[in-house]
Amino acid sequence: MFHFFTKKKFLIDSLEGFVDIHNHILPGIDDGAKNTEESISILKGFQEFGVTNFIATPHIMNDYYPNTPNTIQESLIILKDKLKIENINDFTIEAAAEHMVEPFFESVIESNEIMPLKKDYILIEMSFLQASINFKESINKLKKINLFPILAHPERYVFLHKNFNQYKVYKDQGMFFQLNLLSLSSFYGIEVQKIAVKLLDENEYNFIGSDIHNLMQLKVLKEIRISKKIIGKLKPIIENTIHSFT
Repeated sequence: MFHFFTKKKFLIDSLEGFVDIHNHILPGIDDGAKNTEESISILKGFQEFGVTNFIATPHIMNDYYPNTPNTIQESLIILKDKLKIENINDFTIEAAAEHMVEPFFESVIESNEIMPLKKDYILIEMSFLQASINFKESINKLKKINLFPILAHPERYVFLHKNFNQYKVYKDQGMFFQLNLLSLSSFYGIEVQKIAVKLLDENEYNFIGSDIHNLMQLKVLKEIRISKKIIGKLKPIIENTIHSFT
């Protein structure tokens, strides 16, 4: 009766040595960890399944989280100082950002207030309900300064679900796609999960990130079970993420 479920394995069993390039572990800077205590609890939770290498990506979002390279670096220093005080030396943490593509974003690019991933890539997002008016223009500006845009969690943009061909358009524009690990469950909704699996089946993803904001989400991540087929699809993407960002 339960034979179907025994074929599935825990997702986290495939993540040892993984580099998490999308998360909100920096304290008190956006809708992620509220303080250093929560940051460290999240880090220790990841350590339980072998993930100790992070590129923290707090939001840069003008109306809600108007972060800058300075505010992000300050938060990173606060977290690293707390780790030193507690004699915790197990983690490698760098800082970048998740940039909201909004009208203000073009001025962020022009003033060089962006926070790339490993110099060559930049993590971007947009509204889940509609495309950014200046999306194409922003992508072109990023290309002109030799940055490769990574679209965070493309499976979560509701306006694309009934316009699936637009994903191909974005890829043709030179965009990379980053899958949220939680999207492999029904955490964001069944429709998001279906689109994630479809994009995975069509080999559209380049990178993977957790997008973890809090301990509740981490708990959900630990409970996700996936099929051998999905594990097979994920492995090269996990390896590419490790290779590109280590």
